[in-house]
Amino acid sequence: MTTGIAFIGTGFVADYYMTTLANHPGLALAGVFDRDPARLRQFCGHWKAKAYPDVAALLADPAVAIVVNLTTPESHYPVNRAALTAGKHVYCEKPLAMEVAEAAELVALAAARGLVLASAPANALSDAHAHCAALLASGVIGTPRLAYAEMEDGPVFRDNWRSWKSRSGAPWPGVHEFEIGCTLEHAGYATGWLVSLFGPVDHVAAFSALTFPDKGPGTEGLRLAPDFSTGCLSFRSGLTARLTCGLAAPRDRSLTIVGDGGVLVVRDLWDNRSAIHVERWGTRKPLLHRVFERLQRSLGRTFPLRLTAGRAVPYPEKARPIALPAYPSRIDFVRGIAAQAEAIAAGRAPVFSGTMALHLTDIVLALNAGLADHRPTSL
Repeated sequence: MTTGIAFIGTGFVADYYMTTLANHPGLALAGVFDRDPARLRQFCGHWKAKAYPDVAALLADPAVAIVVNLTTPESHYPVNRAALTAGKHVYCEKPLAMEVAEAAELVALAAARGLVLASAPANALSDAHAHCAALLASGVIGTPRLAYAEMEDGPVFRDNWRSWKSRSGAPWPGVHEFEIGCTLEHAGYATGWLVSLFGPVDHVAAFSALTFPDKGPGTEGLRLAPDFSTGCLSFRSGLTARLTCGLAAPRDRSLTIVGDGGVLVVRDLWDNRSAIHVERWGTRKPLLHRVFERLQRSLGRTFPLRLTAGRAVPYPEKARPIALPAYPSRIDFVRGIAAQAEAIAAGRAPVFSGTMALHLTDIVLALNAGLADHRPTSL
């Protein structure tokens, strides 16, 4: 039995979903819609997808069980609301809405209508996440006390981003991303991991700023969002985390978890099977690390190279052959929709639905706004 889905929005990210749709034969794409007719034709021509004439036709199609909202963030709330009102389950790209009250309204509407509202990103459903969770559960680093999450995208505004195209030819929406901000676009990739591993956040102390107001030609006079944010998150479980997002520092999408027995490092939260390193306190460091540190001490200088702490821990099983977008977005984007469809069939809620999606949205909005003393909606 397959579950029918439909996309609203066929921009840059939609190609990531089409690339990974093949990994989930239990899902069937009924069709797509985009408010840009040229973009819609281009997407459908490339992927041989059915185009709906308008949103109303898509929402009226009985073959569609789940509407996948891939529109821009400021359109998430009205599109989600229209789909839920039409009786469709919804899977939304992050965030659920641009205001916490609107996100809460959507969650209440879905619950009242017996529908499942779920949220991206799906990287917290990755093989790497499962491997990390199993290692933490084994007690290999003892009780986790502290985490450092990095969502640094590198100085993309200094790169040749105007030439970047998706598989079907959609341009990377750089100007719009600068207006929305890297925190709303990317912090969810880290918060999804953190909350699913360590539980709900009780307190957020954040700061955000527009550090590079000149993003180059085509951005003059625009109202640009913060391109840097950092926040300290206090978890109900007792763990403390620091999350940083930015568009200027060198690319780094790692997660470091420090426990009372050692440290665990996930090298790349955007990699479905990222290398995961573990170093237990008091154990002998790898030979390369020992030689590296000895050379630095003897020469009296720091080398322009950083080694990941500890040793890589092999995955317990071989990698399944699946389709993934090219580096750096090695994420199975459709895994979240598949998990939602499985949960609907089983009559249960998926991990990132309802109050969890609202909780994550609240945290990310607080980080983006730089709220210094915020208590997000509880789980």
